[in-house]
Amino acid sequence: MGKLVLYSICSLDGAVDDPNRLFPPNTTEPAPPEFDDEMEEPFRRLIGSQTAVLLGRGMYDEWARFWPTSKDLFADFINNVRKYIVTSRPLDRDWTNAEPVSGPLAEIVASVKSSTTGDVGVHGSITLAQALLAEGLVDELQLTVAPILDPVGRRLTERVTDLTPLTLTDSLVAPSGAMWLTYQVTSR
Repeated sequence: MGKLVLYSICSLDGAVDDPNRLFPPNTTEPAPPEFDDEMEEPFRRLIGSQTAVLLGRGMYDEWARFWPTSKDLFADFINNVRKYIVTSRPLDRDWTNAEPVSGPLAEIVASVKSSTTGDVGVHGSITLAQALLAEGLVDELQLTVAPILDPVGRRLTERVTDLTPLTLTDSLVAPSGAMWLTYQVTSR
């Protein structure tokens, strides 16, 4: 049984809504640097360890329209990995290896973790990620932190009400000033 690993791209002050705002595509306007090539290796390790993914319904609806026709590293991963969609409604769009799940989050997480041999990832799905953190169900946080302050958008920890100790287990500072931080969530 693997870990539940929450991955998010965020600003230094924790904004998580729009990665393109934090790492915009090539532009002539002043902007923070793009996602570094140096960040690709930890990203490959992250998705290489995951044999299942939990997605919120909104993220599923958005991604099921986009990723099946895309061709890149993440598309290869997300299109083939087992996807458990936390929802109370039937899925109305086909996407390979997608299955709806419902019920209390703790039961969903326990069931998905016990049915897979690798780690279970959470990518995007901010509302789901916030709920998982608030319920103490996340085993590991992996964050790509952009070198920018962003006053707009939701914060990953908005719903966390208890002090949650973390242990830094790995870090990378890229030439752009972006960081990849890996934290083990310590039991409360």
